[in-house]
Amino acid sequence: MKKLLITGASGFLGWHLCQLAQQTWQVYGTYHAHPIEMPGTTLFAIDLTDFSALSDLFQTLQPDAVIHTAALSQPNLCQANPDSSHRINVVAACDIAGLCADANIPCVFTSSELVFDGCNPPYREHDPVCPINLYGEQKVAAEAGMRQRYPDATICRMPLMFGAAPTAPSFIQPFIERIRTGQVLNLFVDEVRTPVSGTSAAQGLLLALQTAKGLLHLGGRERLSRYEFALILIEVLQLQDVKLNPCYQSDVPMAAPRAPDVSMDSSLAFSLGYAPGLVKDELESIVDRL
Repeated sequence: MKKLLITGASGFLGWHLCQLAQQTWQVYGTYHAHPIEMPGTTLFAIDLTDFSALSDLFQTLQPDAVIHTAALSQPNLCQANPDSSHRINVVAACDIAGLCADANIPCVFTSSELVFDGCNPPYREHDPVCPINLYGEQKVAAEAGMRQRYPDATICRMPLMFGAAPTAPSFIQPFIERIRTGQVLNLFVDEVRTPVSGTSAAQGLLLALQTAKGLLHLGGRERLSRYEFALILIEVLQLQDVKLNPCYQSDVPMAAPRAPDVSMDSSLAFSLGYAPGLVKDELESIVDRL
């Protein structure tokens, strides 16, 4: 089998990718701060911001394709750490694109819906980018830099993702913990996304690797607020006596500004065969692992 290199294998999306890719690829993954064990995947510890180490990895491994998921993806942390987040979110991404271009191999990059300001949804691939926080600005810079270094690179803008991975939580694990311990759960009614499961997101990326170039949106089929998502989650988990507090983004101080509605139109991906399920169905398929 051909060799696929997945950066950020210890992350939520990276873990899901490694599991699925093993069916058709010889999978290699990278991690940095979080050592893991992953049957079926050969893992390398590497600082992706060290170009010499990164170049050596490409030279040693000689991958046939790369999916770059590694990032500092928490907007508040990026806002507080502009220099270190720029190195991993922008510089490393552009370096990887350049190395893929040199080797003439497919390169898929996971960008974000947060390249948009949330004022004119749903967003399609050709809509102008307009980020309102540093993380979104870094993803815009990475997209532009990667496409300049390697015009054939595939840029997949990812939505809010949920699921269960042994290496990293998704946003729903803290939800569930607060609910089960009787705490009040504050949920935005004015933050709308197009969420997908980690499995669907990974399937979309592997599809993009084979069929797409340029920009591709991999959002889900439903536009849901955080509050609406939580109602579905509570129904699926059959939780009782839940304390929900519907609130607005303006009610909660945050370091990074939040866009109100960054839901994506993923019609192009759907036409290529991307087929995420409805949120309720996807949650029910993993309920025994939540």
